[in-house]
Amino acid sequence: MATSKKFSCAVIETEDGWGAEIKRRVTARKSRVSKRQTGFASRVEARAWAEKELTEFFKTLGESNKKKRRVKNG
Repeated sequence: MATSKKFSCAVIETEDGWGAEIKRRVTARKSRVSKRQTGFASRVEARAWAEKELTEFFKTLGESNKKKRRVKNG
């Protein structure tokens, strides 16, 4: 699974099938689910969704950080 210091993705088994979560590390002891989807037929589908969404998450975060830097630097 793709991971970084702050974000990770996990595949979970649910009553309906499989689910995937993108988790964000808040502090050393706490983490929050940033995005979740359930109802996948297989673990592979859930993992593929999580990897794709995490990639999009990083892309969006990078663009947001660039905008913030431009505003700060004037």
